[in-house]
Amino acid sequence: MKTSENKTTAPEWGRVVHEAPKWFRDAKFGLFFHWGPYSVPAYQNEWYSRNMYTQGLEQNIHHEKTYGSLHDFGYKDFYDMMDGSKFDADAWADLVVRSGARYAGPVTEHCDNFSMWDSQVNPVNSVNYGPHRDITGECAEAFRKRGIKFLSTFHHQWLWGWFMSTDNEADVYDPANEKYYGPALPLETNRYIPYRYPDEKFCKMWREKVFEVIDKYQPDAIYFDSRTCIIDEESRFSIADYYYNKAGHTDGIITYKQEDFPKGIGVYDIECGRFSQAKPYPWQSDDRLEDNITWCMVQEPKYKSAARIIHQLCDIVSKNGCLLLNAGPYADGSFHPEAVKVLYEIGDWLSVNGEAIYETRPFRVAAEGPTDVQDANYDVEKIREQLDKGDAADVHSDILTSLDFRFTQKDGTVYGIAMGWPEDNTLRIRTLGRKGPGKLVLDENSRLSLVGSSSPVVWKQEDEALVVDLPEDRPCKHAYTVRIEGGHF
Repeated sequence: MKTSENKTTAPEWGRVVHEAPKWFRDAKFGLFFHWGPYSVPAYQNEWYSRNMYTQGLEQNIHHEKTYGSLHDFGYKDFYDMMDGSKFDADAWADLVVRSGARYAGPVTEHCDNFSMWDSQVNPVNSVNYGPHRDITGECAEAFRKRGIKFLSTFHHQWLWGWFMSTDNEADVYDPANEKYYGPALPLETNRYIPYRYPDEKFCKMWREKVFEVIDKYQPDAIYFDSRTCIIDEESRFSIADYYYNKAGHTDGIITYKQEDFPKGIGVYDIECGRFSQAKPYPWQSDDRLEDNITWCMVQEPKYKSAARIIHQLCDIVSKNGCLLLNAGPYADGSFHPEAVKVLYEIGDWLSVNGEAIYETRPFRVAAEGPTDVQDANYDVEKIREQLDKGDAADVHSDILTSLDFRFTQKDGTVYGIAMGWPEDNTLRIRTLGRKGPGKLVLDENSRLSLVGSSSPVVWKQEDEALVVDLPEDRPCKHAYTVRIEGGHF
């Protein structure tokens, strides 16, 4: 932005301060899908496209052993092997609905310059190569038909230096391949914060890709991965200003990581993260269904249990957050049966207990129990470690027990969610005792019930705990919700 004296002025970030819309705060649970040419080798993780070009890394050794030299077989040669022959946007929408997620979308562009939409800006896209289909467009249409808010995720700031190789003969250095990999740059540009920042040409392309997706698909939410901070401030501001003000998405939301955007312009996202206490602002954690350290399909996939994801969701929601969960499909666009099974199981739980999750807000106490949940995040230190070693670190989630509770509230009703079924069929909730920190007073007009069960529960509020005797029949698996109506403070 220029003044009449031709001096650069700081963007007016106050113009794009934007609170999370009600739909986002109510949704609580979303899905996204890492799918791209990296799904073809399906080896270790979605950083294959970068690590295959670093001599000595395991993915580089695997690549040359399996596919040949980097000169003869580069990342571009995976494009048409990603045929998408089993991709069905309606089936993806069915999976989202069945999982209980309320917002979703495919990764719009990862770090690899492969745009998953019908792009006029970038010729390297899913219409010209690979599936020869507009993945983003088909998903947007199918998802919205099912009432799912549409998400677009952008990781393409990582392209700056992403493909630079320690092998001078690699195809990334052939000028004829610049449209696939970008221009040849100093090797150091692949660091998290390089000495040489993106030039105006790169930033212009970065902007235009996002503008194009906004114009063509009107995403309800836009997610920016980490490292967006290397893009010049004016470009970052122009995206927020265009999305919220010029394109008129007053009910949309931007999510961002670290300090890549100023506070107040969107929702703060912590990758694989959690907070120990509830926050006064809405936030998001993006995490993986995969139990391998990968966000994409790999050759021998493993998946987290439904119980683990459900407990994570309850913990996040109790602390004013939303969980955005990833599931990576095969190169053909289909999902592993075990991933589908776990997502169905999560959906089954939400079909019973969703009233304690959707549209809720934090109770005055978020959590109770012996499990010590500390703040955690896939922070810059971990990102740098991954850049240096090629291997991603993991952020381990805590295993919650029947002695752990999470609390939410909605329209005067309080929900206490137990993270397991007690052996003696009795819950003792200290937070909700007469002298407990929840400061909830129950009387003869108060009503307690077990969500999903028609059997009555016997309860009494003692000074030290709310004691609830549960029926023998369990209404679901993994976590159990006590509905408390008619309490007062």
